[in-house]
Amino acid sequence: MNKIEHIGIAVNSISSAADIYQKLLNTPVYKIEEVASEGVKTAFLQNGPNKIELLEAMIDNSPIAKFIAKRGEGIHHIAFDVDDIEAEMQRLKDEGFVLLNDTPKPGADNKLVCFVHPKSTNSVLIELCQSM
Repeated sequence: MNKIEHIGIAVNSISSAADIYQKLLNTPVYKIEEVASEGVKTAFLQNGPNKIELLEAMIDNSPIAKFIAKRGEGIHHIAFDVDDIEAEMQRLKDEGFVLLNDTPKPGADNKLVCFVHPKSTNSVLIELCQSM
């Protein structure tokens, strides 16, 4: 793993949360997009080398909707940049981690992604990201 790629924050409303984070970080949202396969709308902010991804549920049974219903708004995941997502997935499997995906899938911000089950990582959802 190269670096933290971004921190994902589950929110009820991207427009409300974007106002807060744009003021907090003194930087604009640079991209808003929908990831239909996850039932989520995302917004990205960049502050120096750091990125924040705001995640809003588009459908009631999406992972983000379920997360907010159970835990409320807040940090959802930490994403790490990797050079070879398939090799990293295999390395983590070999180390005994449980992956939520058998293969990488398209994610937001032009990335291939895979998630590591929080039961394997002290209750923190980890995302692997590889640029496409």
